Amino acid sequence: MDVYYLDFLSIGSCECVHQALIFMYAKCGSMEGAWGVFNKLQSQDVVTWTSMILGHGQGHKRCWNYSGKCNRKGCGQIDATTFVGVLNACASIVALEEGRYVHEQIIESSYESVAFLGNSLVDMYAKCGSIADARSVFNKLLSHDVVLWNAMILGHVKCGQGHKALELFQQMQQEGAWPDRMTFVAMLNARASVVSLDEGRCAHEQIIDSSCESDDFVRSSLVDMYAKCGSMEDAQRVFNRMSSQNVVTWNAIIRGYGMLRKFFNILNRCVIESNNHSVNMHLHRYGIISSRLGK
Repeated sequence: MDVYYLDFLSIGSCECVHQALIFMYAKCGSMEGAWGVFNKLQSQDVVTWTSMILGHGQGHKRCWNYSGKCNRKGCGQIDATTFVGVLNACASIVALEEGRYVHEQIIESSYESVAFLGNSLVDMYAKCGSIADARSVFNKLLSHDVVLWNAMILGHVKCGQGHKALELFQQMQQEGAWPDRMTFVAMLNARASVVSLDEGRCAHEQIIDSSCESDDFVRSSLVDMYAKCGSMEDAQRVFNRMSSQNVVTWNAIIRGYGMLRKFFNILNRCVIESNNHSVNMHLHRYGIISSRLGK
């Protein structure tokens, strides 16, 4: 419903209606509509600023500017929900220094012990590539839920620390946290990054035992893991069992076969240039796969 229609009904000046409209427009992705309502307000409090910040929080640099304006205009103390929106924005644009400043504001506001803020801080630091800061926040939290563990594991994978990610996965289970589908996706990415096929197969068994194999997101990660570990037979088997193949799984299977093609091209060149009989025998051994690639 358009705000001008509400004005016509003489309820457009109601502050609570304005706040609900801002939230609705922001939630629907229409920040232009949200701004249209926001600018009509006679005064902006922390609730309306929070709606604007959260609306711009997904990858928009303006979010950081809005939180600063909220402070400068004295709209009231920023609450924990607002901080989450700003942290998400910092994470999405990889703004580490700004994220650290927000962390300082959280400490000054005595919100550091709020559990969901701790999760957002760990996630922000991990996505910004500062694993040391993420670990520092993680260690200070009294309890670690699966969301927090996932953020730490994925953070290490993205920073190229696959072995450390796998250690965290073991620690997570030792502390009694039960992995979910996102944990398995993160763990499979870690297996792929360290090219550990045997451990990847063990992980696959664990996924089956956890009844998560039917999830297409998990299966996509399985295809990617097997492809990166060089087992196209396993990758193809998982791929064929999927109820539907999306662009992610098609990319994974194509990329895997592409890696094999590159391998055979290099191996063939080695044979031609060195005339090495043992290498030629290995090439013959993989002739079936090579022919499937159109060799």
